Amino acid sequence: MTEHPEEGAGPVRLFAPDALSGRTAVVTGAGKGIGAAVARALAATGADVVLLDRDFAAVEGVARELPSALTRAVDVADYVSVRDALADISRIDVLVNNAGWDRVQPFLDNDPSLWDTLIAVNLRGPINLCHLALPRMSSGGRIVNIASDAGRVGSSGETVYSACKGGVIALTKSLAREAAPLGVSANCVCPGPTDTPLLSDIRGTQGMARTMDAIVRATPLRKLAQPSDVAAAVTFLAVGPDHITGQVLSVSGGLTMAG
Repeated sequence: MTEHPEEGAGPVRLFAPDALSGRTAVVTGAGKGIGAAVARALAATGADVVLLDRDFAAVEGVARELPSALTRAVDVADYVSVRDALADISRIDVLVNNAGWDRVQPFLDNDPSLWDTLIAVNLRGPINLCHLALPRMSSGGRIVNIASDAGRVGSSGETVYSACKGGVIALTKSLAREAAPLGVSANCVCPGPTDTPLLSDIRGTQGMARTMDAIVRATPLRKLAQPSDVAAAVTFLAVGPDHITGQVLSVSGGLTMAG
């Protein structure tokens, strides 16, 4: 099935509506942006979705759109918070580590406290989730980590963020090796610039609007990705061939084409 509704009209349905029927999918950072789009896309394939976010009001709003959705307020950087959020979830078939945060600033202007926050959310968060979710996954389970093309090719003003996302890529590849005997795959989606609330915040900082316009002009498709574009890539890895693991899929409109 291939439907392409206007942005905001609902999930892009590229997969059978029962592809994940009877399966449980956990999505972090599900209250808005890419995470919300992923939650909608996985629910559209029949998954029972568990939506995790620090902003409980936001994630509750997304859950009201979806059948069989559960919500949890959680700080992904806090191992105990994640453990408690998953305590009553005995089975996880799909884990999507999407929660992330960034602040664009020259590296030499960084305060070390910024590094701590970036590392805690963007790297430790996925580590926490994978460590606690993997024992709940059986053969056929899928882990999809959202990294960034910044982790593949670097990004000025995002040095530590890029390092974290590079770490997520390495985490994914190593997990793919360790989880293979369990029949669990691990893959990574790397968005380029995507039209999300976080990008809007970044665009509002001094000088960034012009920089973002230049990035769009340098993108072969001449546009930002939409959250639904990333969600479609995640859904492919969640329901597609089970012989795909340890791979990195860029969703950047052609901005980055390095191997």
